[in-house]
Amino acid sequence: MSVNLSLEFFPPKTAEGADKLRAVRARLYTLQPEFCSVTFGAGGSTQEGTLDTVRAIVAEGWPGVPHLSCIGQTAASIRERLASYRAAGVRRLVALRGDLPSGYGMGGEFRHASDLVAFIRAETGDHFRIAVAAYPEFHPQARSPEADLDAFAAKVGAGADMAITQYFFNADAYFRFVDEARRRGVTVPIVPGIMPITNSTQLLRFSDSCGAEVPRWIRLRLQGFGDDSAAIQDFGADVVAALCRRLHEGGAPGFHFYTLNQSAGVLELCRRGGWGAPSI
Repeated sequence: MSVNLSLEFFPPKTAEGADKLRAVRARLYTLQPEFCSVTFGAGGSTQEGTLDTVRAIVAEGWPGVPHLSCIGQTAASIRERLASYRAAGVRRLVALRGDLPSGYGMGGEFRHASDLVAFIRAETGDHFRIAVAAYPEFHPQARSPEADLDAFAAKVGAGADMAITQYFFNADAYFRFVDEARRRGVTVPIVPGIMPITNSTQLLRFSDSCGAEVPRWIRLRLQGFGDDSAAIQDFGADVVAALCRRLHEGGAPGFHFYTLNQSAGVLELCRRGGWGAPSI
């Protein structure tokens, strides 16, 4: 089965972490990803690590795609960052509003991701292919589902080429979101973000903090496994592989895997989905 795949990593904080991530990337490159994105910390706190990781990915022969958040940033700082990415051979970006570190006020010259997308287009024309975020279960800070859909349409209207969703486990939420976006005139690909289930405590903590809904039956099954990590991973792979199959059959344009800098969960999902991943 032919499926377009992309991967997300976060910048390692130590030399040992960089070595481990390099080995993880080597294993995941066997999936022939369309691109590899690298996250950008709150208020730009990991911006140098983001650039270093993107450079490493480009040097390994793959498209490295930095995340770029604008909250707390100035036009001058974004302009400088864009110049650095151009110099590094980057042709894609993930443009986000982002968050400030705890304790900081709003700050910066940009309030919305649509402002950032418009600025990138005004500064660089068509040099970058721009991806933006989408929230099938709606952004936790949105005033309403309608307001969130309008904000998403505004980001695309400002010049985005594609969207990557927050992860989810309810395929109907994704399909309904895509339908609503199409009714607003959005025509760009909306790629589902996929989170492997390999650690129940970590998954539930992430989900509670970002507003991603873990269905009650999945929560209860995970809790029932206790500390049996093998059972958690087998159950999680079955659940997410089934989700991916339904999304693919329903016309999703590909998958964006949130790797958490690990390879085993993604490789197992692709093996179960029949997407050509080698045995782990």
